[in-house]
Amino acid sequence: MPLLQQREKKNMRRSNAGFTLIETMIAMAVLLAVGAVVMYGTVRMIKTNTTISNRTEMHTSVRSATELLQQEIGQAGRIAPPLNAAGQPETMTMLTAVAIPPASTTGTITLPVIISPDTAVPSLFNGEWITVDGGVDVSNAPLQESVQITCGNPCANPVTATFTKNHNANVPVSIQGSFAWGIIPPSAPNGSDATHLKLFGDVNGDGHIVYIVYTCQQGPDENNPGVLYRNQSKWDDLVVLKNDNTMILLNNVLVNPPDQNGANFPCFLYQTKTVLGTDFVTNVEVTLTVQTELIDPDSKNHQKETKALLNVSPRNVFNAWELNSGNETNRVQPIPPTVAALFPQQP
Repeated sequence: MPLLQQREKKNMRRSNAGFTLIETMIAMAVLLAVGAVVMYGTVRMIKTNTTISNRTEMHTSVRSATELLQQEIGQAGRIAPPLNAAGQPETMTMLTAVAIPPASTTGTITLPVIISPDTAVPSLFNGEWITVDGGVDVSNAPLQESVQITCGNPCANPVTATFTKNHNANVPVSIQGSFAWGIIPPSAPNGSDATHLKLFGDVNGDGHIVYIVYTCQQGPDENNPGVLYRNQSKWDDLVVLKNDNTMILLNNVLVNPPDQNGANFPCFLYQTKTVLGTDFVTNVEVTLTVQTELIDPDSKNHQKETKALLNVSPRNVFNAWELNSGNETNRVQPIPPTVAALFPQQP
């Protein structure tokens, strides 16, 4: 066999011999290193996504709760218009004429009057201020005045009031002002406190007065978190229902961090101003500490966050305080008797 053919066969045997063991081991080592890097990156990304997802869920839940608190505190104390049987706002008139007797030494007259329509009267309450608009007298002086009514519970025609001005029949009647105790002050027996925020009013702007109690039960540690309840009743309900799972806003509430004096921040803190013997809650502070539902894969603990709402003003109560400070007391509505019977009850 020629020498050239022998060399060609030898080269062909070498080319078909495959990888050596060392070459295979090196290739496997490189492959394992690349795979380890990819796996580490994947695990790291999964942990990061889990952390972000946990925090996002925690942020969303506490933000929804605090936004609701802020909205309802801001609307607390709002007076509702009279409603008819269908639950719609109703225009009222006073069917009874009022005439101050010429011989009256006080210049007043107390008498029962009929308010139309009858279906709107039950939305009034004993002690409420109503504004009677009677136009002007012969000297062009306004005959409008606000009078405080006396009626049953619920109200029914006729209602009684003391008038200082004459009024014709069929003059319009309106409801004005706001509730002084839209936020039940801490000074009231069983009123609002560090763990109970009690408020009422037309907080949804739909003409219906509701009574709401927020109850903050702080858990002692991350293994035993507490809850935030929101308990709503109608203003003329007889009892406040006990808190249950359907009323839970947050189920991950913890003890708040300490202040500069070492005392833990309360869930609810109030700024109260007193005018003419009446307490007005003009600002509310809300502080809530919550944790993630799941344990963080990196720290092996629940992540925590403290959310604070500072100086949330119940603007209707604040307006009532300003009116009372200006001695405009006939626009400062008292607490309805039915609500007065509700707030001493603990849910």
